[in-house]
Amino acid sequence: MLFFVNDYGFGAHPKVLEHLTETNMQPLIGYGNDEITASAAEKIKAACACPEGQVYFLTGGTQTNMVVIDALLRPYEGVVASSCGHVNTHEAGAIESTGHKVLTVPHKNGKLDADDLREYIETFYADESHNHMVFPGMVYISHPSEYGTLYTKNELERISAVCKEFDLPLFLDGARLGYGLTADTDVTLADIARLTDVFYIGGTKCGALCGEAVVFTHGNMPRQFETMVKRHGAMVAKGRLNAVQFDALFTDGLYQKLGKNAIETAERLREGFREKGFSFYLDTPTNQIFLVVDRAQREDLARKALAAGNEGDARVFLGKKQAGNPLRHQLGHPDGGRGGVDPPAVKRAV
Repeated sequence: MLFFVNDYGFGAHPKVLEHLTETNMQPLIGYGNDEITASAAEKIKAACACPEGQVYFLTGGTQTNMVVIDALLRPYEGVVASSCGHVNTHEAGAIESTGHKVLTVPHKNGKLDADDLREYIETFYADESHNHMVFPGMVYISHPSEYGTLYTKNELERISAVCKEFDLPLFLDGARLGYGLTADTDVTLADIARLTDVFYIGGTKCGALCGEAVVFTHGNMPRQFETMVKRHGAMVAKGRLNAVQFDALFTDGLYQKLGKNAIETAERLREGFREKGFSFYLDTPTNQIFLVVDRAQREDLARKALAAGNEGDARVFLGKKQAGNPLRHQLGHPDGGRGGVDPPAVKRAV
């Protein structure tokens, strides 16, 4: 089945399920104090070239953003993010529910610009009444962004420099990091660990049933972070649940292989759309494809795609977005990651 709605429509990669099964009857201490959790953490630190890192496993992206942001901020502080940032647009006020405000800066193709960030902070402190206002307490970015775009190494270095100048922790949301690392980019996992204060590696959208690996990059995990996790109802008694999956994902380069497969498959899909004369809202390098179609084109495309599936080896599901919005396709680990999508099937679907 060709599933164009999102990159988490399948379950988990077979190797993840295999590792869960293999360890299922192994008795382990709870709350992440077991040897498999330790193993997964060490593999992640090695991949990040970050030996002083501290790794904590959580379950979902919004949960992770809420816990990390709340743990890092003082009561009078907010988090600076681009106007399209996930914490601002798609988390049902989760950050605000903790008593913190999302302080927005206009985005540029989904990304936060270092000069705009500097201007926001300098403008805040230039206001004589800033002691009566919500302070910028940290900075949030997504990589890939909500538009499927990627930061360059230079852009990350410039944002990181501004954050260090104003003593603001930089938090990178890596819900789709696997795709950001394997697209056409000059940014590595080691670069992210070097330039941020905390980031997370998304498992839910790249091969795992669930799970996000939070990495505090230089021994800077907040005091009583585990207690903050508990207060948010995010602590998993069977801490092995998420760790076992990452232990598999970071064995033999599986996480990178899944990302690479998605990027290559998405590019084949783009080529098909280009051949058919379609245009893109943004020509992104990741597996998030924003195709511009009107209602009639969308309905015609859906009919052709379903007809192609009925004739052969591909069934197609197209996501329905709100009227006026570009249709977005996200390709993840098709067929559970067992060999990818058949190129002719993609072409017939287009």
